[in-house]
Amino acid sequence: MGLDFSLTKEQEEIRQLAHEFAEKEIRPNADYYDEHEETPWDIMRKAHELGIGANAAFPAEYGGGGVDFVSELIIQEELSWGDAGTAVAIMASGLAGAGIVAMGTEEQKEKYIGMLCDPKELRLAAMGLTEPSSGSDSLALQTSARKVDGGWVLNGTKQFCTNGGIADIQVVFANTDKAAGPAGIAGFVIEKGNPGMRQGRKERKLGVRASHTAQVIMEDCFVPDDAMLGRDKNGEMTGPGAVGAMLMLEATRPAIAAGALGIARAAFEYARDYSLEREQFGKPIAKHEAIAFKLADMATEIDAARLLTWRAGWMVENNQPFARGEGSMAKLFAGDVAMRTTVDAVQILGGYGYIKEYPVERFMRDAKIYQIWEGTAEIQRLVISRYVLGERKAAPRRDMAKAS
Repeated sequence: MGLDFSLTKEQEEIRQLAHEFAEKEIRPNADYYDEHEETPWDIMRKAHELGIGANAAFPAEYGGGGVDFVSELIIQEELSWGDAGTAVAIMASGLAGAGIVAMGTEEQKEKYIGMLCDPKELRLAAMGLTEPSSGSDSLALQTSARKVDGGWVLNGTKQFCTNGGIADIQVVFANTDKAAGPAGIAGFVIEKGNPGMRQGRKERKLGVRASHTAQVIMEDCFVPDDAMLGRDKNGEMTGPGAVGAMLMLEATRPAIAAGALGIARAAFEYARDYSLEREQFGKPIAKHEAIAFKLADMATEIDAARLLTWRAGWMVENNQPFARGEGSMAKLFAGDVAMRTTVDAVQILGGYGYIKEYPVERFMRDAKIYQIWEGTAEIQRLVISRYVLGERKAAPRRDMAKAS
């Protein structure tokens, strides 16, 4: 049989573990962390110890769980079902880690991924690509890296960094030679405590408020040669540089789709259950077609989003190229579904949906960022259009997406 939509026994066990964790540890605390915009350190540590944090998908040879990419997507969905902000806090180190796995030397991977997988201590990573003046145009970054004896001196500001300022390691992209264009962009790993790096403004956000987001400022920040990603002992670049930054974002988009999917599912389930209990005009509102049809559309779109997301995950796991922008398709559709579903959930609850006593207003606030980060919905459409029009041909390496 050519197609099989069932989960393996191991994947089902992972799903159950992540779901129970989300139900027992994340959901009871979601309102508190959303209201106070605090980092949920205790929950993050518990997830790390269970092996369902960012460490789940890091390669086993560096201490990670080595789960397949579809399993990682399952974890992302279940944790986000619990609370998107907390899920981001738990999993955010995966993006920077994916860059290290993809672009780093063997020594760098052993050192930095090993740090993130230490079973005795939770350590965080952050990725710095976006800047105050460059968002969607990622390669227009202004952060500079000037060569000096024994390393590089970085100057610049990174914007909207998840874990920025609290991370143990920060992966930063900088221009080593502006005249070289994209070829002059390289990645660097900056460790916590570097006197040339500091946290700037901590952002106050509409949603995913349990996740720490801040500027990272580098002022004459010295980084040794061996912390430049993909540079061998002879000083030659072995990694993909700026191309790596773009492929990293493209390959990790299915994981963002899975997070959006978790929010959508949570909103749908809450609205469905509410509509079966709430009575108007002598019967549950679920029995009115205006509501029933909304629920039908929500359920259909969620299933479609999951199929796109799992297909992209299967492609990554089997080293199949995203020949038509399948990763972007998953993120685009799932992000839009999350937004539509949460808005409809608020509508189904009516006035109750608009107050904080009920979680659907939080779901709606959380959903919006999934149409923005790691490539806006408009950028996803641009990427997909270039593939389907034959203007672009590229394939992410399998290890780009792992541990995203």
